[in-house]
Order: sequence, then C-alpha cells, then structure tokens
Amino acid sequence: MAKLYFRYGAMGSSKTANAIMVRHNYMERGQRVLMLKPRLDNRDGATTIASRCGLNCECAYIEDLQNYNAKDFDCLIVDEAQFLTKAQVEALVHVVDVDCVPVIAYGLRADFQGNLFEGSQWLLAWADTIEEVKTICWCGKKATCNARVSDGKVIKEGEQVMLGGNESYVSLCRKHWAEGKLKP
Repeated sequence: MAKLYFRYGAMGSSKTANAIMVRHNYMERGQRVLMLKPRLDNRDGATTIASRCGLNCECAYIEDLQNYNAKDFDCLIVDEAQFLTKAQVEALVHVVDVDCVPVIAYGLRADFQGNLFEGSQWLLAWADTIEEVKTICWCGKKATCNARVSDGKVIKEGEQVMLGGNESYVSLCRKHWAEGKLKP
C-alpha cells in the first residue's frame, strides 16, 4: 500500500542528501523515480537538486506534476517540501491514494521565526508517516530550530522565505534559538 511520507528536519540535517540516496536505492533496483522540487528553489540550477555534501541529481518541478503520469513511476520524491502549497500537497495525496504510488517529501517543519510553512502544515496534517531527520546544535542537544543569521547575530524578523544555506541559517536547539545564542 502506498503512503505519503513527510521527513522533516532542521537546516543541515542532510534531508536533501537522504532524498538523493533514497532515489539511488530505488534506481539501483531498476525502479523509476520522479524527483521534484518547487520552482522557487533555484539555488542549484533550474532542474537540479544538490546537497551540501556534494550529492546532486536532476529533477522536475512540482508545478509541472500534472505533465507526468504518476503511475509511470515507482516513487515520487519531493525536496524542499516546506515551499509547497496546500493544493500541491493535495495533489501528492491524490498520487498516493488514487495512483497508489508512494511519495516521500523532505523539508523544514518551521521557519526562522518558529512558524509552520504552508507545505509543512499540510504534510503534517495528511502524511501517513512523519519522520524527523535529526541534527545537533553547537551545544550537542538536538537541533529543532532554524535560526536566520546576519552579521553574526540571530535575526527574527523578515520575510518567511529567504533562500540560503550555511551563510544565512544555523540549526539550534530550542533554548539557544530562543536566546539567539550561536556559540558558547
């Protein structure tokens, strides 16, 4: 039976690397995978998904999902799923429930202010399986928060979406995120 999986984690928890490795595992067994990402995520090029550790693969845009027959694939994998709309999550639910194709979505749960992203909200509501991809804070505790950083300080105001990597975001435990503390 197909399921909708939501695998979430803080920045730097290797979500994208995990997505690419899961794709590799399917393909190694001769199965077909459709890798997807939102058009908004253009950091690695138009149709490329790339992890910080150097793994990368080609992908399509979630906005073009209707151009594909989901039944032609053994699995759909979505990166940066926090940027999905409610309607796009509904389309993934349709792929699982009607087309009987599993969907694995990877993304952040919450933004730098601790608020849910739209895509994450609906994935948390509708996913059959929810799994955390863990990483740690500088203090060694589990990091669950994404801190936006500018000039060496944690900032908590601004637009919800600002694309960036290590130069703009740091994963922190809830305590150090609340304190805005980036190091001992």
